[in-house]
Amino acid sequence: MKTLVLVKKYTLGLVNALKDEEEFSVVSQELREFARLLSTNEDLSRALAHPYIQAARKVLLVREILARAGAAGKTTRFLLLLLEHGRLSLLSDILQNLPVYWHEKKGVSTYEVSSAVSLTEGQKDRLRRELENLEKRPVFLQFKIEPDVVAGLSLRKGNVIYDASIRGHLRKLREQICEG
Repeated sequence: MKTLVLVKKYTLGLVNALKDEEEFSVVSQELREFARLLSTNEDLSRALAHPYIQAARKVLLVREILARAGAAGKTTRFLLLLLEHGRLSLLSDILQNLPVYWHEKKGVSTYEVSSAVSLTEGQKDRLRRELENLEKRPVFLQFKIEPDVVAGLSLRKGNVIYDASIRGHLRKLREQICEG
């Protein structure tokens, strides 16, 4: 629970520091690249997490990496803030929530759409239009493939899940039968 609160705190702080869509795109892309570097470079990950390496050396290392990559000032300051507070391990969760909070700030609802197969552009557009009609405001859809979803869709908005798949209907039917 504490981790979720920290992820939200840091994500909202970053979102509030970003001024426009262009800056959001640049910073989020640079953060994703740094996270990818951490996940693929075990030596770097260990060095940044190692308790016996001085914080100043870790800061210099991160600054050098980001300078070579030509990272924006806000990207650098944010990553150094996470490093300074020992929260670099939250980066992947922050990245997962960043688009949601960014769109929320802009008045856009975010839905995670899960399906067994990839949807066509026409299906995506139709779903977007239908949800915008229901919400009465713009929506942002994150699509992902999940083999567990059988014939249909599963939509998630925050903590609410709308399961319009056969598997969801079967689960609901099983619950009704068990209740009597």
